[in-house]
Amino acid sequence: MHLSELLYRILIQGGSWQTILKGLGVTVQISLASLVLGTILGSIICLLRTQRIGWIRGIASVYIAVLRGTPVLMLLLLLYYGVFARTGMQPVTVAVVTFALNVSAHVSELLRAALQASDHGQVEAARTLGFSAWSAFRLVTFPQVLRIAKPVYQSTIVNLIQWTSVVGYVTITDLTRVINNTASRTMQPLLTITIGMIIYLALSYLVFGLFALSEHFKKKKEAAAA
Repeated sequence: MHLSELLYRILIQGGSWQTILKGLGVTVQISLASLVLGTILGSIICLLRTQRIGWIRGIASVYIAVLRGTPVLMLLLLLYYGVFARTGMQPVTVAVVTFALNVSAHVSELLRAALQASDHGQVEAARTLGFSAWSAFRLVTFPQVLRIAKPVYQSTIVNLIQWTSVVGYVTITDLTRVINNTASRTMQPLLTITIGMIIYLALSYLVFGLFALSEHFKKKKEAAAA
């Protein structure tokens, strides 16, 4: 059978392309929702992690250690079949909660590392010039944190997209599950799974491209301002 015929069976026949798009949509939906919630929660945990009160730092540290050390699939199974089993919560919602918790632990640590790497001398200089603590953070520290954390954050997003490939274990028909079903139906696992890998690769490079584009516009804006 020619390659074109195989591609037709995998991607076109029986509306396969629509099923693949729906699976891709589920993957993107879970990834985006988890990223937003995880980033917000991670920022809060980072704030708690930097508090002077010991027991607050301790709770935040345990939270981070547990979530970073637990395989995301095990956490997903625990929440779906254990914690939320009797709540009637939708599988997609459980998946979003799972990945948001996981992402929050990683985001918290990367933000804390970025805070520690920022130039505290500039903050002290700003305070000396009469800036309030909030103004010094917003105008001096925060831009530095964003710049330092950006490369790791984009890797976290790519990792998140890859982690979502396990949601089929809780009956969610995401991109990976659609690809697996298509491979079984067409009896062409090598080519079908390769196509799935290409789609995931395209998503990853889309993330890298968006970050590169934002950096390009930022430099262009700074050059225009100068």
